[in-house]
Amino acid sequence: MVLYEYPFNESIRTMLRLEHLFDRLGALMARDPALDHHFALVTLFEILDVASRADLKSDLLKELEKHKVQFNAYRGSPGVDTARLDEVIARIDGAFQRLNALNGKTGATLASNEWLMSIRSRISIPGGTCEFDLPAYYHWQQLLPVRRRKDLVNWAQSLMPMAEALQVLLGLLRDSGAPHKVAAVAGQFQQSLPAGRVYQLLRMRIDPSLGLIPEISGHRLMVSIRLMRQDEEGRLKLTQEDTSFELSLCQ
Repeated sequence: MVLYEYPFNESIRTMLRLEHLFDRLGALMARDPALDHHFALVTLFEILDVASRADLKSDLLKELEKHKVQFNAYRGSPGVDTARLDEVIARIDGAFQRLNALNGKTGATLASNEWLMSIRSRISIPGGTCEFDLPAYYHWQQLLPVRRRKDLVNWAQSLMPMAEALQVLLGLLRDSGAPHKVAAVAGQFQQSLPAGRVYQLLRMRIDPSLGLIPEISGHRLMVSIRLMRQDEEGRLKLTQEDTSFELSLCQ
């Protein structure tokens, strides 16, 4: 099954983008070729661009604190697994403490590294990191993979508390949704959302063998999904088939 996710607000949209970038960074750093490590640096700079938003750190801290309060309220309730509850609260508390311990603006230590910033200033220029433009960077790319990976891990270290906070928050959000089967009639599905309930994330799973691509839109009152099929020229057209898929709405 292929999973698609749709955020209902800008905060969750930013979190999903950062999660995507952190996942890509981890995958690229684990490889050996210098080209992969080049794109790991590209990804690191993209993370800095997104994470440098002034209120992001405070938003993450507020969300972690809110979840901690909510879970603490379950303590002593009938049917609650105390050991599991303590484990979840400990994860939230640990992520909060490590993120809160970061001083200054996110990525400030990287921004003060002149060598990295010289690469960042040219990396968006087509071909701007050739050996004749940045010989020191070219020299770094010739180092053994283990040395380059050590440098990348060191540079990314100051961003790991944010990655951990995102992992905890998005994990809790995804766990809050109960999946259920729904049907799209002639390729279209709509569902009204109950008043008084605020959803933050939609998740849908669909069989990849169907060859269908969802176009998802939604707001606090309505969710709409159109199932599209790509023609030979790449254009998307609404399918006329009745199709079932799995849907979760997360608060």
